[in-house]
Order: sequence, then structure tokens, then C-alpha cells
Amino acid sequence: MASIFSGVSVFGCLVTGFILRIFISHRDTPIVKANNRNLSYLLLVSIILSFLSIFLFLGCPTDITCRFRETSFGIFFSVAVSSLLAKTVMVCVAFKSTKPGSPWRKWLNVKLPYTLVLLCSSIQFVICVIWLSISPPFQDLDTQSYPGKIIIQCNEGSDVCFYSMLGYMGLLAAVSFVLAFMVRTLPDSFNEAKYITFSMLLFCSVWISMIPAYLSTRGKYMVVVEIFAVMTSSIGLLGCVFFPKCFIIMFKYEMNRKTDLLGKRK
Repeated sequence: MASIFSGVSVFGCLVTGFILRIFISHRDTPIVKANNRNLSYLLLVSIILSFLSIFLFLGCPTDITCRFRETSFGIFFSVAVSSLLAKTVMVCVAFKSTKPGSPWRKWLNVKLPYTLVLLCSSIQFVICVIWLSISPPFQDLDTQSYPGKIIIQCNEGSDVCFYSMLGYMGLLAAVSFVLAFMVRTLPDSFNEAKYITFSMLLFCSVWISMIPAYLSTRGKYMVVVEIFAVMTSSIGLLGCVFFPKCFIIMFKYEMNRKTDLLGKRK
């Protein structure tokens, strides 16, 4: 199982890196510009780090790996979801600012998306720092689940901090989903909200189903549930948000024009 997960993680990193290279190479094209290329770069980097965090779950757990395996994917996914939330907010602001004399126009000239990403990610970072400070995860020997066997596993330490980290991540995803769902019917130039809606729907579904599965398993199967959730979420974000754009950039270049992004197709 470790070999399979390692292979999928490396493959996911390579695919994400390839998509990042495509976006950087085509950074001056309309479809990349329209979707806030800097946030796209940040989102792709956070997905790469999420794939790499899978390696912290493999092998015999130690105090060090136990402390960083939970907090790492919590912070990386918070950055990713915050980036999607900032993208969705900017879609709404950009649409409202098209009206003459709109007060929303001034928000386009400030660092609103970067401030939003920094603020949302900082809250998760503070939660993780408090968790590591008061009651960090540690290596635990389970002698009760299977008689005659000793299971070396990670104990979360503070359950309150663990579920606070998951809860905050779920809150960001829920807010992003609701906001993206509300603005999904905007004109074609703002159609990224449709992809964000699908990605957040998949993300929320994975983590909602992960919690009961996580609580009902022990030993290596508990780790498998966590790895599967991290892996599926990363693949879902990558597929829903970036695959359609990469298809247009690579195979439908005639659609990557300003007139098409403005909804003026013949």
C-alpha cells in the first residue's frame, strides 16, 4: 500500500508541476489572466505540497511525523481553499464593479485576494500552533484493539484542536461552495465559479465521509483513510479547477481569445 500511495503522490506532483509550467508559459493568454494567475500559481503550489504531505503518513509513526502529518495537510488545504475563496470573491467583485459608478470598483485596485488568503490561512496556522503547543500528537502504543498485538499509531493529543482544525477547513470549503454556487450563473467571462462549485462539492463530500470512516478504523486502515482523503481532495481540486483550462490552452487555442472570454462567440 505504501508503494501505491507513494507512486500516486509522485505522479500527482509531476502532473501538478506540469500544469504549473503550462500556466507560467501561457501567463499572458486571456484565460490565465482572467482567472487571477497569481492565485492559480499559489493554488497549484499548495496542491503539490498536499501531495507531498502523504509521505508523512507512510512508515512507522514517530513523534515528529505525528506532529506534522495532521497539521501539514490542514495548513496546505487551508491555503488552497482560501485561494479558491479569494477567486470566487473577486468574481463577485469584478461583476458588480462593471456597473457605472459602482462602489465595488475601488476593491479591484487593492490587494483584496492576497489579504483574504493570508487572513484565512493565518487562522488555521494559529490553530495548529496552539495544538502543537498545548497537546501535540504523539506516538502511541495501542494494546487494546487487537489482543496479542501492539499497534504503533499516532495519537492526536487534543481532540478539540484536531476537530477544530478539520472544522475550520470545512468551514472555508462550505463558504467557498455557497459563494461559488451563488455566482455560478454569471456571464462566460466569470465562469470559473462553476468549476470551483464542483471542486468544493467534491472536497466537502470527501471530508464529510472521511470522519465516520476515520473514527471506525484502527491501525494502518485509519492511516489509509486519511491518505485517501488527502489524495482524493488534491486530485479533485486539480481536476475540477485546472483540467478544463489546460484542455483549452493546449487543444482549443481558438477559444483562448478575449472575445470568447467575454461571451461573444458566434
